[in-house]
Amino acid sequence: MRVYQCSYQEIMNKILTIFTILLLSTSLHGCYAIYDDDANYKGHYKVGKPYKINRVKYYPKAVQTYNKTGLASWYGPGFHGKVTANGETFNQRRLTAAHNTLPLPSLVKVTNLNNKKSIIVRVNDRGPFARNKRGRIIDLSERAAELLGIKKKGVARVNVKLLPSATAKLHKKLNLSKSPYKQKLAH
Repeated sequence: MRVYQCSYQEIMNKILTIFTILLLSTSLHGCYAIYDDDANYKGHYKVGKPYKINRVKYYPKAVQTYNKTGLASWYGPGFHGKVTANGETFNQRRLTAAHNTLPLPSLVKVTNLNNKKSIIVRVNDRGPFARNKRGRIIDLSERAAELLGIKKKGVARVNVKLLPSATAKLHKKLNLSKSPYKQKLAH
């Protein structure tokens, strides 16, 4: 049997670490999942030019704030394995989403207003484009919809909030040279 001797400071650091983990776990009540990092990222930064789908014109742009409430829907099986608007391969089991105008990729917090569950997803595609579906502001991957409790019903009222600091860190990590978020983080 080994006996380890720890200094008072080491013991206090371990207690503080455990306390911090417990505190964070209780403060994240309702926060169900956080964007899953992809070490094999193959996409690129994209804002894009204005475009028109189903007689609706969209104006993508880099913004520092985005905080909207509307409907979320989800997509998956028919798009799994296909290339997204920023060059990634869509995986319906990842925490990703499609948005009409936010830069790609962006990190957003999505909160289901019915059950208060929240997740952070990476926006990597354009959409939603369903006809006659007014009020839809984001299309979630199948996995994201499951975690938010949306999959069964198909749609839910959500709040979507851009996380500019987290997006800047993601862009820096991915070395996305055209990102305005990355430059703002550097200053």
